[in-house]
Amino acid sequence: MTISHRTLGTGAHKVLVLHDWFGTSEGWGPFLDHLDPEEFSYAFLDYRGYGERRAVAGEFTLAEIAADALALADQLGWDTFSVVGHSMGGKAAQRVLAEAPARLRKLAGVTPVPAGAYPLDGDAYDLFHGAARSPANRRAILDLVTGHRACARWLDAMTARSVAASRPEAFAAYLADWTTQDFAAKVAGSTLPVKVFVGEHDLALTAEAMRNTWLAHYPRAELEILPNSGHYPMHEIPVAFATSLEAFLRA
Repeated sequence: MTISHRTLGTGAHKVLVLHDWFGTSEGWGPFLDHLDPEEFSYAFLDYRGYGERRAVAGEFTLAEIAADALALADQLGWDTFSVVGHSMGGKAAQRVLAEAPARLRKLAGVTPVPAGAYPLDGDAYDLFHGAARSPANRRAILDLVTGHRACARWLDAMTARSVAASRPEAFAAYLADWTTQDFAAKVAGSTLPVKVFVGEHDLALTAEAMRNTWLAHYPRAELEILPNSGHYPMHEIPVAFATSLEAFLRA
């Protein structure tokens, strides 16, 4: 199966990029304009049920994302590469590490979900699990994770793109998987260079949560708290985020 994807750059350092629960391969915003196309080659994957692969059948799990990511790397002829994962994509990126540790150069988690279970209770459970069918729920989640700071126009546009670009059954199935899967034991102790980026205004995936999970799992992990950003630094602070990400990749 040929896996459709988007690419940016022709550089020697190969980077596979995995999007969040709401996003797609084209949902990275103005941040893309500030990446270095001569030093890096980026490949952006759409998950099954999303974006250009919206009609592709699947089980809609992190394991499937990881398998497709590795298949895409093979398709591109990439023996080794770095992985960048945003939010749910950060957990999927760790699944890639679990499946093929020798192929990864570096791992960057952007406001990422940890490798362990991420339980949702009470109102949070209802809010998230209702989001597959309710645009209002999706908008409320976007507002929450950006610290109630984003303008209505941005929230409306992000919500509309999410609804249009994802199949509801895929959206729901990925949520069930990323909140319940626990493969922390498979990645804990990895000495891969890891960097975690978290927005200072993200009310869900906080710096404290990262210290208790990502930094506890990876001995070489470092944490950067991004000022003036919530869960979407690629939209909120694109120049600063692109600069920090590529500084880590090239170090």
